[in-house]
Amino acid sequence: MASKQTRYEALVNALHGDIFRYAYWLTHDKHIAEDLVQETFLRAWRALDSLKDEQAAKSWLITILRRENARRFERKRLDMSDYEESAITDTQTLGHEQEIENHWLREKIAKMPEEYREPLVLQVIGGFSGEEIAQLLTLNKNTVMTRLYRARMQLKDALEQEPDRRGQYNG
Repeated sequence: MASKQTRYEALVNALHGDIFRYAYWLTHDKHIAEDLVQETFLRAWRALDSLKDEQAAKSWLITILRRENARRFERKRLDMSDYEESAITDTQTLGHEQEIENHWLREKIAKMPEEYREPLVLQVIGGFSGEEIAQLLTLNKNTVMTRLYRARMQLKDALEQEPDRRGQYNG
């Protein structure tokens, strides 16, 4: 039991931040994201013995989190309404200009169709490779790579549509 507890604590300490960030990107709500992360780690504790490869822990937890998020919609029907995305503060203090650019980028990513947004968030926030994303989303790797390319092109197009923003903060 002590070994399982040590393993679990190491898992939580190492990956809690990444799992929370991904949950927040999925839900756009800090409290729901916290609940999802808690449920994810509870399920992880129960199934910890099934995790054979420690290198796969992050993708294993992301898979659990995605399933928990799906269960959330099975349990009850939520009212969908417009929301004001609150900023997630990082441990680093960002400059005002960087905060503005980050908010703009988050806003553009949030408006993308889910088929493009999810792989992009997994790559940028989760640090997953195309192959890992394909496994997580049960898609073909080429499909994932195409979606990542199209997501980046959508961001590029959004930036080009606002020419006054380009280079605005580059000193």
